[in-house]
Amino acid sequence: MQPKAPFWGNAIMFILLFVSLSSQAQTQVSDSLTKVKQRKTFVLAGNAVAYSASMYGLYNLWYKDYPLTSFHFHNDNKDWFQMDKVGHAYSCYYEGVVGIDMLKWAGFSHKTASILGGSYGFFIQTGIEIFDGFSEKWGASTGDIVANTIGSGMVISQSLLWDEQRVWMKLSYQPTRYANIRPELLGTSDIERLFKDYNGQTYWLSGNVKSFLRNDHPFPEWLNIAVGYGIDGFVSSDDNTFERNNTVLDYRHIPQARQFYLAPDIDLTRIKTDNKALRISFRLLNCIKFPLPGLSYNAQNRKFGFNLIQF
Repeated sequence: MQPKAPFWGNAIMFILLFVSLSSQAQTQVSDSLTKVKQRKTFVLAGNAVAYSASMYGLYNLWYKDYPLTSFHFHNDNKDWFQMDKVGHAYSCYYEGVVGIDMLKWAGFSHKTASILGGSYGFFIQTGIEIFDGFSEKWGASTGDIVANTIGSGMVISQSLLWDEQRVWMKLSYQPTRYANIRPELLGTSDIERLFKDYNGQTYWLSGNVKSFLRNDHPFPEWLNIAVGYGIDGFVSSDDNTFERNNTVLDYRHIPQARQFYLAPDIDLTRIKTDNKALRISFRLLNCIKFPLPGLSYNAQNRKFGFNLIQF
């Protein structure tokens, strides 16, 4: 089975596109387009164009050279110990965060911005799943669809309940040795490995403690507690055997493991500053887990560990 379309790259492309569109709207259009109706038209039309152009570009860059077939599903739910599914949820979550921010700026109601903006990620990733479903090389994945729904549901529910994100999805990464074994799958450069080598990625749920306490509680407003999930030992999506140059390579001696983490974190969006550039930077960087000491647990050998800096 060929690797599926690089959804990580697509997700980041969309996030940057939406953030760029939003920031341009605020810096270039807010003075001249003062009416809410005009802002709504600008945001909706801009996103429609961006989505259509991105889907068209994705099809031409990735799918058009592969044979098409009738729409079908492919069961990949056991692959990578589900790390790719968590990645789908993460992508949908942040696409939803950006979508909500944009629709709020455009003047939509809290409920509409939460539901419609928070669904951005689901719309984006569903388009990619449809491409996969018609491609003979891949197939739509029910697991991906479920993960997309969870990611969008997480951002929508928190926005509706609290008008803020109290539990953020975050990502951390550190290089591993496995990409050297199979660079064609896990990446040949540092940037590729960041997106493709699941062994080096850790996904986090980072909860802000103070937001669940009384307003006068002395707990630091910016301090979070985060739980993380990662994997180790994968040079293929399943059993660590793969073919290269008509030769089957067997790396089943490398143990595959689920790994769990517990660590403090920093919610950058809750750091007070009057500097607009810093506020924007903090919000963008908040998708990354802040490196701090943490505990780890390897489910394969059932061992706990302590890391002075937990990425």
